[in-house]
Amino acid sequence: MTPLERPALERRLLSILDGSPSRIPVLVGGCATGRSSLLLRLRGLIGHSAAQYIDLDAVATTPERCAAAITQASPFPPAGNGQPPADARAAFERLLGHLDGSRAPGHEPATFLLDEFLEFRTFENFPGLRHVIRDFLSQVGESRNRFVLASRFTTRTLRVLRDAPSRFEVLHIPTMSAAEIAASGEALGVHLDEDASAAVHALSDGRAGHAGALLRALASPDGRGLDPVSALVSLMAPEGALAARCRQSHDLRLHRARGYGALKAILGVLAEQEGLTLTEIAQRLNRTPGSTKDYLSWLEDVDLVVASRKRYAFEDPLLRLYVRLYARPAPPSDDDVAREVHEYALQRLPHAAAPEPEMAGATAATTASAPQSDRGWGIIEID
Repeated sequence: MTPLERPALERRLLSILDGSPSRIPVLVGGCATGRSSLLLRLRGLIGHSAAQYIDLDAVATTPERCAAAITQASPFPPAGNGQPPADARAAFERLLGHLDGSRAPGHEPATFLLDEFLEFRTFENFPGLRHVIRDFLSQVGESRNRFVLASRFTTRTLRVLRDAPSRFEVLHIPTMSAAEIAASGEALGVHLDEDASAAVHALSDGRAGHAGALLRALASPDGRGLDPVSALVSLMAPEGALAARCRQSHDLRLHRARGYGALKAILGVLAEQEGLTLTEIAQRLNRTPGSTKDYLSWLEDVDLVVASRKRYAFEDPLLRLYVRLYARPAPPSDDDVAREVHEYALQRLPHAAAPEPEMAGATAATTASAPQSDRGWGIIEID
């Protein structure tokens, strides 16, 4: 699948890499912001002989197997004596040597595009590798080579880089503008007028992955003549591409966090009604504010929820739509998907058509209802 082009962002990254001295951009962004596709586009712009893209999420298994996979797939001449490493520590040091010592043609600095670089933490379960991320950042921070790092976990990345060398520069991937979405649509053979571009932008929250799925649906033979809201209905159906994408992001982040079951319950509460305070969430969970605060901090740690003025919401609005549709005992019906997407569009699009009265009443009733039960403890508002 061809990634959407982000010319302005690509030029900015290339200028950072070409600076003297070069800095190390660290791309952070949540679900469907386009981190991986951006790195792959950069590899093509720099040249496959001068840049290596590495998906650490796929190859971070054991240090030995990871080092072997990366060096074997490298476009750069091999370094070292070719003997297998003696242990996990030696394998990791060989990998660091590859990142630091490899050279592009003409003995120019090599460029490494490291996707999901925090996956190096997988190695911390092996002997002699207690400070893998620290050692990695120290090595690449002093290297002559050029690097771009990326991670889906913004909060964890910022914490890891707190004491990193000044060469690292965090870049929050910006959302696409309506104009960029319109240009991407033209490249796919879809002509969007100003209103349609604004609709795709609002429904996708400007996220490249979501916008790309909507544009490709509109460009497909079955999507000809569809409006963006109707396209979103089809994409969020049980077999739809966006439902699958949201399911992957939802499950991956939850499995990386602690307190899996309770966290799913909190996401369900926020799917019913966003903007709740800690106390309000605790009441709906029938849990103490102290334990609820821990649960919320774990959700923030994997960037599933964000807090603004002590009120909590989903980081990705389309993920909230996914939870509303799929956090139920059975898959949603076609009517369920159409109703929920219509309600979502009504909130996101200022000129969206109003839902049918019976749908509006059902949605309002669902949102307003909150489970109440007798509690043996008092509620106080805390930060």
